[in-house]
Amino acid sequence: MTTDYDPIAEQYKRSKQQPWRTFVESFTLMDLVGDPSGLAVLDVACGEGFYTRMIRQRGAAQVTGVDLSQGMIDLARQQEAQYQLGIDYVVADARELGDVARYDLTVAAYLLNYASTRDELQSMCDGIARSLKPGGRFVTVNCHPGQHFPDAPSYRKYGFETTVTSDWREGAPIKWTFYLDDGPFNIENYYLSVATHEEAFRKAGFRQVNWHSPRLSPDGLRGREPEYWATLLERSPVTFIESVK
Repeated sequence: MTTDYDPIAEQYKRSKQQPWRTFVESFTLMDLVGDPSGLAVLDVACGEGFYTRMIRQRGAAQVTGVDLSQGMIDLARQQEAQYQLGIDYVVADARELGDVARYDLTVAAYLLNYASTRDELQSMCDGIARSLKPGGRFVTVNCHPGQHFPDAPSYRKYGFETTVTSDWREGAPIKWTFYLDDGPFNIENYYLSVATHEEAFRKAGFRQVNWHSPRLSPDGLRGREPEYWATLLERSPVTFIESVK
């Protein structure tokens, strides 16, 4: 987990406004989350609270956001002070979540892809499992472990690129470069296989693991032809996982 989000917190917040993140990432993730009305929800790696607020606004009874970055949590708390949604934001490591078992749903946008080893991935999955009640669900969007990134296509027209400069093996770093109006910034993910992910889920106590492809919101076709989205959907760098404890 080498990416330091503190100096890029504001840029990463603005990258959430890229059209692909609205019409593909957010649309698919929230569709999998479903109706959170009345649920206790934990948002792990919540960043500045983008999805945390969305889930609360959709009716969740209790929402907590945790992130390792103090800078991200500071941004989230600033927006909580402004909008007063009743969300708690805490600086915490997903690998060290206590044995709370009080959430109906745990959500994460890009968490597991920061594990560079099987042990780190297992620690994350264990922490997530500890946060959930029996029967609770975990829903996440993740860098796609089934994508062969060394020969991935260009995603530049969507506002980002992916790069691999080392041998393709478990633990290999994947650099994501996001392009904003005021310049680019980078984050680093790591490759661990689909099988490694499924093993970690099983060991953590999840009895069901489902993989979902990204879907395009109908709003994404307003002003854009379907061909515009073809590369992102057919050779997607992201995937969505739903698992049940």
